[in-house]
Amino acid sequence: MACSSSALKTISPPIKLVNPKSLSTSSPTNNTLLSFKLSNPSLTQTLKLHSTSSQSPSFSLPKRSFTCKSQANPSDSARPTNVQELHVYEINERDRGSPAYLRLSQKSVNTLGDLVPFSNKLYTGDLEKRLGITAGICILIENKPEKKGDRYEAIYSFYFGDYGHISVQGAYLTYEDTYLSVTGGSGVFEGVYGEVKLQQIVFPFKLFYTFYLKGIKDLPEVLLGKPVEPTPYVEPTPAAKACEPHATVPNFTN
Repeated sequence: MACSSSALKTISPPIKLVNPKSLSTSSPTNNTLLSFKLSNPSLTQTLKLHSTSSQSPSFSLPKRSFTCKSQANPSDSARPTNVQELHVYEINERDRGSPAYLRLSQKSVNTLGDLVPFSNKLYTGDLEKRLGITAGICILIENKPEKKGDRYEAIYSFYFGDYGHISVQGAYLTYEDTYLSVTGGSGVFEGVYGEVKLQQIVFPFKLFYTFYLKGIKDLPEVLLGKPVEPTPYVEPTPAAKACEPHATVPNFTN
């Protein structure tokens, strides 16, 4: 019996099964091969069992439709796209302490980083009405001795009393004409964009601007009018210069 008992123990080894989770389930109806080995080294035979995996369930989600709506301002489609020209004169009458030159470089010649805040008087293109003022700052970018001038980056605004203001930014050249971007405005200029041509007549005392404005309704007639040809000798009318009521816009900025 001892021998028989020993023999029985030899043929009853533990069985190791392959983890079912490691089996591929890519096909819903495969015959999967399960294999296991007897740990007893005396038995080298590999036993194989076949099992049929259950079919994987299939799901179908309900179809849903959706619509993308533009978030653009509904009024954008009605925004005016015509170009309106506006002419103004900026005149330095030497009574505002402008411009102020701040030599941050502490050098005797104009150098990168020098600042020039300024504010001058603003007149209509026909020089018959006082509009308001300009106000802003120029940052010196490069001195151009060969052109006897400077290149600035300018950020400033034009004030038109009750009619609002226009803001501009861009290159300001003291030796030739240039264009700046119109970046926005208020009042009748709310939503404006476009560009403005800057003409140096007598730097820094007389400048002539031609605005090409988009995105706004028709400008008031009082701001328009046939511009006076820019020359070094142009001057506002005596009434506009004296700010007489009939020669100013309402609540003109002073």
